[in-house]
Order: sequence, then structure tokens, then C-alpha cells
Amino acid sequence: MPITANDSNRKSWLNIANDSDFPIQNIPFGVFLTKENIVTVGTRIGDYAIDLGALQQLNYFEGIELTDDVFMQDTLNDFISDGKKTWRLVRNRIADIFDINNPKLKDSKKHRDIVIFNIADVEMQLPVFIGDYTDFYSSKEHATNVGKMFRDPENALLPNWLHIPVGYHGRSSTIVPSGIPVHRPNGQTLPNGETQPVFGPSKLVDFELETAFITTDANIMGDNIPVGEAEEYIFGMVLLNDWSARDIQKWEYVPLGPFLAKNFASSISPWIVTMDALEPFRVESPKQEPTPLPYLQQKGKHSFDINLEVAIAPENAEATVISKSNYKYMYWTMSQQLAHHTSNGCRVNSGDMMGSGTISGPTEDSFGSMLELTWGGSKPLKMNDGSERKFINDGDTVIMKGFCQNDQVRIGFGEVSSKLLPANKMK
Repeated sequence: MPITANDSNRKSWLNIANDSDFPIQNIPFGVFLTKENIVTVGTRIGDYAIDLGALQQLNYFEGIELTDDVFMQDTLNDFISDGKKTWRLVRNRIADIFDINNPKLKDSKKHRDIVIFNIADVEMQLPVFIGDYTDFYSSKEHATNVGKMFRDPENALLPNWLHIPVGYHGRSSTIVPSGIPVHRPNGQTLPNGETQPVFGPSKLVDFELETAFITTDANIMGDNIPVGEAEEYIFGMVLLNDWSARDIQKWEYVPLGPFLAKNFASSISPWIVTMDALEPFRVESPKQEPTPLPYLQQKGKHSFDINLEVAIAPENAEATVISKSNYKYMYWTMSQQLAHHTSNGCRVNSGDMMGSGTISGPTEDSFGSMLELTWGGSKPLKMNDGSERKFINDGDTVIMKGFCQNDQVRIGFGEVSSKLLPANKMK
């Protein structure tokens, strides 16, 4: 089935800025709350939020097999469960409805008033109920930098890293959408030179620049997903700030890895950009040496050219861009991550989220965490207001943006923006 929504020549009758992340060729999916306190599944075109529940009730999806309430829910899980054919049909239909040559909705003020909202007048929600969350560790540059800081610089990568997409199971209960503030976590740390731990607020709160992909129902327990079929089960991508407390992490991560240093908060962008929308931006991934085992081998273009940016905005001050990176640097692809995740028969469900791991590039200004950008705090970053940062201060807002662009179209994710608040007092 062709992806007609991707036609780069298509124009919309809605007014869309040339540099918008959300042209008619994007058509992401999300969930929002209207001024009337109605929660609905929607899409975004330019600076307009589109109520897909209302569109369905007005019969604009006639001929597409959908349950009556699929867009009148507070999550996208059921829609995602319908599979790739349905996603594509719906996205193609939305593009047709808002095409400049289609007068049906354009000429009906009554329908437009029901369906279209100004983006400033809606409140974005978490787009899916995330039953499970896995975070990978798939940037060779990031893993090498961390290995140099915490282990033998000559053997920065552990022996398994070049053979498997390393990951850990995170905590879905503290994943929040952009705009929700995050509290500095309390926890155990071991101060330098001490032999006994102390308990209190983390002093080294960090961001991690990541993306994440959202899955559909992929397999039954005991079955695996072949790497060549994995993309059929990936609905789309979001931006992810996987907050980290480096001092808590340093004390707890041996022998079992990330725990309280990671599960206090993870922030995601609210619009899921579909894999169909990202199709024009496919690129090859870095060469993998040694060659992965057969179940992870793939040929062709399985990565994506996604420009990424991180900025820090101190309280009541302008933001400073501190990192510019790109998803294409990732060593392990989403297909390989999902194939490996299910290689032991692990079940993957609709709405599950898989984090890419910190995305660091080859240059110092493309590193994806404060840990790397300041090299453990030894090289503070200067903000536009004259202040310095080794890690994230209370009151700072971390802003991540991402977009793809070629000669014809720009497809973006918007942003994930989160403010760090002081730690809560222990009860």
C-alpha cells in the first residue's frame, strides 16, 4: 500500500509555517485534553491539534475498518494494536482530508469548529499506556566515553558490547510527557574518600539525550521477532530525556546495573512520529565489527537521519544550546534491539517503549549527557547568562528538540521540555 501522505508536493488548506515540525507530510499521533476537559486521540498539523474522535464521528474515516471508539480513548494503545495497514490507511486519509484540493472539511465551518483546535488551547497527555519500558545502551561513542571515565581507558567497551544491544528494564510508572516538572531524587551516595554511604538529594542530576520507539503487539510469549520483520511492529518514535542521578548510579550500579538512579523520571515528547513519516530519511548505520551473530544481521538502510539538540534554560534566563547530535550515529538499530529483546521469547505488547540509550556523536559538542559534555564535571559549561553548569541545577529546564530535513520536507518531533525542581522532603 503506497504512503500517499508522504507526497512532498502536497499542500494543506491550513496555514502552516515553512519551518514547522508538523507539515501535512508528518501527521503524528498523540492524546490531548481540550478546553472542555475532553480527552481525545489526535494529530497535529502546523499549530493545530486535530480531534480524530470527532472526525470519526463525522464519518471522515468511512471505509476504514475501525472500532467506533478507537479515537475516543485516553491512550493510543488500541489504535496501535490495529497494525501497520490501519495506521497507514488512517494517516493517508488525514492527509487527504486536509489537502488543499479537498473542500469537504475546509468548506464546513460547523465541522471545523468541532474538529480543529489551536495547539495552545489543548493540554498534551502521555500518548500511550506504557506497560513496559526497556532502555538500551546503543551509542558506541557514549559507551566508550563512560568506559574511559569509570574503567580502563584502553578497554572502555566491555567484551559483550559489540555483540549484543545491551539494555535494562526501566520503570514505566514515572514516564511523563513534556512540560511535567521533575523533582531531584533522594538516594544513597558514597562521597569521595568515604567508606560509608550517606542519604540525601542527588548532587549530580543529569539528562540523557535519547529517542524511543513505541511497539504494537509483536509476539506471544516464547516466540521471537526476526530482525527482518521487526520494523513491522514499530509504530513510531518520540524524543526521550532519560533523567539520571550520576552519584546514586555510581554507588548502586554494580553488580546489577541501573536502578534508583534512573527510575525517578523519564520525559518524552507527546507526539509519536510514525515510521512511515520518517521513511524518506533512512540512512545506513555505522559499520558493525565484528559481524553480529546471524539473528542480528541486516543489510540496507535501517537507521534515520534525525538532527537532535539539547538546551538548558536557567530559571528566568534564556536557553543555551549545549549539544547537537544525530540519531544516525547509533551503533545498534531499532530492528536489532527489538529482535534481540524477543530472541529469548520475551513478549512485547502494544504501547511498550524502548529507549535508544544516550545518543552521543563523535565530537565533544555532540555528546548526549552532562557527564560527557563536562567530562564528569571537570570542564563546566558556560551558559548565556554567565553562569556555569557541571550538572543540572534546581530551576533549570532541559529542552530537547529533533527533526529530519531534506530538500523537500521537514519532519520534526517538537520538543520535550522538563524543569528540575528541588528534592522533596522525606516523610
